[in-house]
Amino acid sequence: MAELDAELDHIFPSSVLPPSWAKLVVGFVSLVCFARSYDGDFVFDDSEAIVNNKVAGVVGRADLLGALFFLLSFLGYCKAFREHNKEGTHSTFWVLLSILLGALAMLCKEQGITVLGLNAVFDILVIGKLNVLEIVQKVLHKDKSLESIGVLRNGGLLFRMTLLASGGAGVLFVRWRIMGTGPPAFTEVDNPASFAESIFVRAINYNYYYSLNAWLLLCPWWLCFDWSMGCIPLIKSVGDWRVIALAALWICLIGLIRQALCSEDSHRRRILTLGLGFLIIPFLPASNLFFRVGFVVAERVLYLPSAGYCMLLTFGFGTLSKHTKKKKLVAAFVLGILFINTLRCMIRSGDWRSEEQLFRSALSVCPLNAKVHYNVGKNLADKGNQTAAVRYYREAVRLNPKYVHAMNNLGNILKERNELQEAEELLSLAVQIQPDFAAAWMNLGIVQNSLKRFEAAEQSYRTAIKHRRKYPDCYYNLGRLYADLNRHVDALNAWRNATVLKPEHSLAWNNMIILLDNTGNLAQAEAVGREALELIPNDHSLMFSLANVLGKSQKYKESEALFLKAIKAHPNAASYHGNLAVLYHRWGHLDLAKKHYEISLQLDPTASGTKENYGLLRRKLEQMQKKDV
Repeated sequence: MAELDAELDHIFPSSVLPPSWAKLVVGFVSLVCFARSYDGDFVFDDSEAIVNNKVAGVVGRADLLGALFFLLSFLGYCKAFREHNKEGTHSTFWVLLSILLGALAMLCKEQGITVLGLNAVFDILVIGKLNVLEIVQKVLHKDKSLESIGVLRNGGLLFRMTLLASGGAGVLFVRWRIMGTGPPAFTEVDNPASFAESIFVRAINYNYYYSLNAWLLLCPWWLCFDWSMGCIPLIKSVGDWRVIALAALWICLIGLIRQALCSEDSHRRRILTLGLGFLIIPFLPASNLFFRVGFVVAERVLYLPSAGYCMLLTFGFGTLSKHTKKKKLVAAFVLGILFINTLRCMIRSGDWRSEEQLFRSALSVCPLNAKVHYNVGKNLADKGNQTAAVRYYREAVRLNPKYVHAMNNLGNILKERNELQEAEELLSLAVQIQPDFAAAWMNLGIVQNSLKRFEAAEQSYRTAIKHRRKYPDCYYNLGRLYADLNRHVDALNAWRNATVLKPEHSLAWNNMIILLDNTGNLAQAEAVGREALELIPNDHSLMFSLANVLGKSQKYKESEALFLKAIKAHPNAASYHGNLAVLYHRWGHLDLAKKHYEISLQLDPTASGTKENYGLLRRKLEQMQKKDV
């Protein structure tokens, strides 16, 4: 045990501070780095992964769980070796626990497969003290003494490697059975280099992406939530100055690999090999070497490689301090880097507090990224700032003329601003570019309906439903079209389809009640209203519609109760008070009718129907007063 601890301390030097103080310092710095966003919103893809996750919010935060399981897996593996030095039989339990946690990391995130690989690297290089150069040389020379190498004759090591390999293969099989064996479908805007026809263009751009990732580790200043859609223009010739970056990357990597293999210092070889293993192996799934990935650069794939980077950086500064007399200068430089990176973490943490801050922070990093402009526009539109949103949507479409989602959202805003001709042109272009874009077909139908082009609108709605069978909002809008055309049965059927697909679709229920009420089918309207309130008991608009029906059916008490309940939920609705006043007027409760007419007119002085009814009530009250006199 003491020998193993000494070896590990040589590779990972112990802190100059006492353990308890070291933990406090690390914890405090971590808190300072990320404290600004602890109460921030769920932003960008967190909204889908957590807020809108119908299974369980925490399941959606796969990268966080994957990182947690990776950490626990690695700690379990370290525990296995310490237990093995005490009692060899105990290490198997910790190895199995490590495999289980690594498997969970694999299920959470694609990079999870690298967790087991990292455990293997740690096992072979740190514990087994494998000399990679010696193995390579003996293999090349077919040296018969290869079998005498201790690490290869270590039965415990081979057993652990077998467990890791079989465990990883088993979890991969389970993942493939759950998610299918087919690769996900990506588009050119997600990863432009992977769609390049020339192998040379693909290779040179992949390597440039590697250099960008390396730069983000060295200097994490250019950070962006999304790097697709023209953020990084393709390199198409060796004359592009950016080729220098990938040349620099490979010069550094080759130098490190040479030292890791050929250095005479065995400890240097081991730490460099371990650092390079932790740096490169976790990045392999994101490298485009084995399969196409759906991004250009993704900062999340650097979570695990950063461990190897920190090892190499620490080792480099340690070596530098040993070979220079200006140790204080080196220490100051290291502290300066730590301070700058801590400051950068604090700034970036603030960017993630809200979607507006996150999206706007990307404008200076990727001004050519259409998705950045789209998300800024969408955020502005959600806040009601349509004028500014239109500007960003137009820029997104200019940067990417085939960006159908930006066209769809821009078309929606233009529709609301009654700029129907341009809205129709945009939405027509969107469905021409992507014929199965159901939302754009529905919105096109809404615009065509507003332009009184009813046949075209019906066709658009039908096409939307063809591409998305379960589309309650489209059935609702189709029902509105049929109601405008006095096709009442078709309208009711469309709204019924909407409520079947989405039982809480309040607008569809309301329209059914109102249509049945207006056509004199009071009994059917009452039945639909009661059915709707059973499903959505706290919807005040449904209470109001059913109360109107019950009032016409002279069920005054029940109607009054629903009106009062609706008013309690939404006290500033002028129509609620006005219709309750009409009920009291019919019922003969004239003082209460007068009270609610007056409240309704205070809330909406322009309501002509309420003014007329209030006038009738006042004349009736005046006549009653004259008779009394």
